[in-house]
Amino acid sequence: MNDNFIIEFIVAMPFSITQTTNEETLKACAALMCATDPWITLQRNFEDCLASTQGSFKEIYIATEENKLLGCIILQMAGTFKGYIQSICVAPEARGKGVGTALIKFAEERIFKISPNVFMCVSSFNTGAAKLYEQLGYEKIGELKDFILEGYSEILLRKTIGTLSAFKRKD
Repeated sequence: MNDNFIIEFIVAMPFSITQTTNEETLKACAALMCATDPWITLQRNFEDCLASTQGSFKEIYIATEENKLLGCIILQMAGTFKGYIQSICVAPEARGKGVGTALIKFAEERIFKISPNVFMCVSSFNTGAAKLYEQLGYEKIGELKDFILEGYSEILLRKTIGTLSAFKRKD
């Protein structure tokens, strides 16, 4: 990870972003997720959300301010969609304050070191998040109809800096 990026990021924002593997912090992330949309609509409970933080190729980053959890982002760093943003969650009271944008930009910095592509899905009913992702340069590349819940789609998004064949790893 580029330490200069982290320092600049912390100075520019009133909160910090750090990686976590701490079990209590992961539980706090799961509690935040299951208490907000899209997880409520997708019928994901605490156990489901906690399970989503587990896995040998996952990286979880949290945004905090004075030890208060503002949000989290879960990255899948191996597999076909290496560099997949699996989940992003921002506490309701922290929304609209740049936390989600900061977490995504942080994730992009990490992912673009190992892949020219960042992928994520957004639920069709989650229009506010979809608008943010579009503003950040993500393009719709597919739709998974009735994937999690009947009547709703998961929209596959991609942001790219080039082709796989031309990409050179930077880690």
